[in-house]
Amino acid sequence: MEPIRLMPFAKLSGVAQMAADEALLATAADAGIASVRFYTWAEPTLSLGYFQPAGVRDTLPPLPWVRRSTGGAALVHDRELTYAVALPPGRAWQPAGESWLCRVHHWIQEVLADLGAAAEPVVCGRERKLGDVLCFEHQTAGDLVSGGAKVAGSAQRKLRGALLQHGSVLLHRSGSAPTLPGLFELTGRDIPPEELAARLTAKFATAFAVTPGDWTADEVELREMLAGEKYGSPAWNEKR
Repeated sequence: MEPIRLMPFAKLSGVAQMAADEALLATAADAGIASVRFYTWAEPTLSLGYFQPAGVRDTLPPLPWVRRSTGGAALVHDRELTYAVALPPGRAWQPAGESWLCRVHHWIQEVLADLGAAAEPVVCGRERKLGDVLCFEHQTAGDLVSGGAKVAGSAQRKLRGALLQHGSVLLHRSGSAPTLPGLFELTGRDIPPEELAARLTAKFATAFAVTPGDWTADEVELREMLAGEKYGSPAWNEKR
């Protein structure tokens, strides 16, 4: 099996989390090292998709915010588990007959079923758009839904053939996005993010040789640069 690093679980600001995800993508592209990590957010945070205009914030709660390097609509990150996987270029990292989005979502679906919080994927032709701004109001093919509500979605970015995919599993309703129920409201299951992360790590271990890892000195330096000069900069966040 191909090796993949399991990075430390982290609870950080939105700026720090987006910088960390991009640093893993750079490592995958430049050094051929695959990584996966799970994290939560230090405070309720809004992230805008790469192509969204900054003005959409006027329709959303006044929260700390950051622009993602991936596409899609706005997310209110609060009572959720977020994952990121960064994969090098090459055929060895391409699942046969299944996209990475569907592969990871199937693992999430299996884990949630084991925890008594059943969800099912949206299939083509059943997409629903319930709002114009928030990602979890837009159900697209491959997303996971429970009780008619979206509970998991992901987005991607490529760099020199390497792939970054990150996504969120909504565990509880956020006071900053009260129209979006989480798995607790939909299924009655109170799932700690650390437990969900551990179970998803076990799913990754069915396909990869998972090894606990840590940030290299070069990655720490890159994270700090990206946080200060990109994700923490108005020039990036307000570029659209």
